[in-house]
Amino acid sequence: MEEVLCCHTCGLAQKVALPEGAGKAGRSVAVCPRCGSVVSEHKVSSVIPTAALSLAALVLYVPANLYPILHMERYGLVSDTTVWEGVAELMRQGYWFVALIVFLASIVQPLFKLAALFFLCATAATGSRRWRRLRTRLYQFIELIGPWSMLDVFLLAILVALVRLGALATVTPGPGLGAFTGVVVFTILASALFDPKLIWQSRYDQSRTVAA
Repeated sequence: MEEVLCCHTCGLAQKVALPEGAGKAGRSVAVCPRCGSVVSEHKVSSVIPTAALSLAALVLYVPANLYPILHMERYGLVSDTTVWEGVAELMRQGYWFVALIVFLASIVQPLFKLAALFFLCATAATGSRRWRRLRTRLYQFIELIGPWSMLDVFLLAILVALVRLGALATVTPGPGLGAFTGVVVFTILASALFDPKLIWQSRYDQSRTVAA
């Protein structure tokens, strides 16, 4: 079936007909004949990679919050700070708004995003027809909050830069920072790989596409 779509880059209206079979790569793409941009893309086999990356991010989520992300030495005193301890310290210093932002961006948001991706993968794999509009809005919300994943990394980078410039202390990254970086990267890749068109496909449509 052909569809009339508009290219997001050059604005050309064109008829697009993706093949029913997605080939060995599990992916079919329609390209704009004028500018070469991708007009429509269908990733049939995106459920398993998305679920695998989400699982890897969930495994790293535990050490990212348990192990210290910051190791500081100041005037002979050594302190290791985890994400939660950083939030608690901001609250003790009276920076409630900053503490709330860091808490939402570093603890709540990654966990919510991973749970939502698992839910989308499970319902897409089973070809469920329930809550399709709600699942679509959930995917759009995941895309909306995606850039906030790096907020606390930016705050940490600013803190390290200020401390080093002031020559007040020596700050080095802890083992939790690597795990947290892995959580951010895997979560971004998982959300980028998931094809929202699978939300609107039934089990019959998926089996017919794979068979083709």
